[in-house]
Amino acid sequence: MPIEKINQIEIESLVQMLDMLSEDTSIPKNVRASIAKSKMRLMESDKSANEALTTSIHALEEIVNDINIPMHARTTIWNLLSELEVLKEQTL
Repeated sequence: MPIEKINQIEIESLVQMLDMLSEDTSIPKNVRASIAKSKMRLMESDKSANEALTTSIHALEEIVNDINIPMHARTTIWNLLSELEVLKEQTL
């Protein structure tokens, strides 16, 4: 399977995780909005893969240290950041 196809499958998996977080009502509304923005940045087709990954990572890094995020959401965001960083390294 070509690397582009693998990346697309992994990105779809990450988008599903972001969807799950953005629908979690235990997470504050402003944080869910930032998660949704990160998802949209990741899905933008007019950007290069590296640029989309970088902007999505940046958006998630801004919210991961918010004191109002429940621990389960913070852990999920850390996992997402790790996976996004791996994908970013693969695109270089």
